[in-house]
Amino acid sequence: MTGAAFFDLDRTLLAGSSGEVFSDALRTAGITTRSVPGERWLYRLFNTVGETLPSMLLARQAVLLAKGRSAAAVAGAAHDVAPRLAEHVQPFAAPLIAEHRAAGRPVVLATTTPHDLVAPLAALLELDDVIATRYSIDDHGNYDGTLDGPFVWSAGKLRAVADWAGAHDVDLAASYAYSDSVYDTPLLGAVGHPVVVNPDPRMVLTAAARRWPTIELDAPPGVRRVPVVGLEAQEMLMRVAQPAAFPYARFAISGLEHLPDEGPAILCANHRSYFDVAALAVAFARHGRPVRFLGKKEVFDAPIIGPVAAAMGGIRVDRASGSAAPLAAAAEAVRGGELVALMPQGTIPRGPAFFQKPEGRWGAAKLAAETGAPVIPIGLWGTERVWPRSRRLPDVLNVADPPTVEVSVGPPVRVVGRSANADTRRIMDAIVALLPDEARRRRRPTPEELALTYPPGYRSDPDAESDRRPGTD
Repeated sequence: MTGAAFFDLDRTLLAGSSGEVFSDALRTAGITTRSVPGERWLYRLFNTVGETLPSMLLARQAVLLAKGRSAAAVAGAAHDVAPRLAEHVQPFAAPLIAEHRAAGRPVVLATTTPHDLVAPLAALLELDDVIATRYSIDDHGNYDGTLDGPFVWSAGKLRAVADWAGAHDVDLAASYAYSDSVYDTPLLGAVGHPVVVNPDPRMVLTAAARRWPTIELDAPPGVRRVPVVGLEAQEMLMRVAQPAAFPYARFAISGLEHLPDEGPAILCANHRSYFDVAALAVAFARHGRPVRFLGKKEVFDAPIIGPVAAAMGGIRVDRASGSAAPLAAAAEAVRGGELVALMPQGTIPRGPAFFQKPEGRWGAAKLAAETGAPVIPIGLWGTERVWPRSRRLPDVLNVADPPTVEVSVGPPVRVVGRSANADTRRIMDAIVALLPDEARRRRRPTPEELALTYPPGYRSDPDAESDRRPGTD
């Protein structure tokens, strides 16, 4: 026997409630003429806190309200509105569904919503089957005001899923179930792999008590929301990632209009200091959109800045492992409509290389070619004066005359996609063009300046540093 993957609909597979969309479609089709008193308020409440007993009592009574309605007309309205509903499918649901399909598990929609309403959406999404509340139909093709089977909610949903599993030779112990609602606790408790999605306030406590994993399907894997508040950790961080939080640095930020308000983009910055992450955090907070940061593992391991990088939804890169997983995770985030930031240099240059034109690895160019997302260059300058490579911590006591950190965002870079090397040069040239004139003047650094670029305890040959070049990964 094999397992299956059962997905709840509202606030799980979809970002919010499908009910409002269906109600509008039925009114537009002339199948219903009036809205239920307080309907809009109930939908807003549902989208905020999830299922409530009053909302489910109303859903239970809907079968009586449907009496005398044409089943074919309802199915036709549902078919017409299915593409609109599909637009509300959470962006990271598709990769998860593909994962289950690759493992040979049927993917099944399990929802309280009437079958005739959701079947067209399930067909559009190419799901394998639908378990939903069914209304009985009379000899004239109209609903007769009774249920054909259980009301697929709470324990009733578990019974319906168990019946389906028995009929299809599916082992619940090997199955997965996804839901936001505490009322789906019976189903989640019956499968071998329960997964909580966008939990309602009561499900937060239930998931914690039962140690059920919690995910968000509107954000890349690993990103979590603060319970009840409903905000990502990064969104909470944005409220405090203001210049005042870093009194030991001044910030000059420009070009934020080049960051898109919606849709994916790859943000590429040069790398001068561990303080680069904080500078970018301040700039991104001013723009207001969460950004997924692809960074070297040492950044995430660094004190103070490491937790900041993780809270920003960072993707940790361990280059020594040679794993392609970080780039794959970045591509998944970009395809999900996210902003992904990375530093093509891969590491902070040291020694003579710090004072030369920065060169980049090919990862950003490959990511752009694979996803088609625009590349936005970002020039960083002055971060090394706040936190030079030679120090283990930033100079947090320098509040009387703090150095100025410049964050300059430029227009998108044209990425051709034929040559990762040529595209990388275009990206790096665009970044350098955003830096002050002194960045483009060749000069011989002083021994004191060179010393600031070496990490604490550096023992290698400084002359060899001029030959350090990024790889092609």
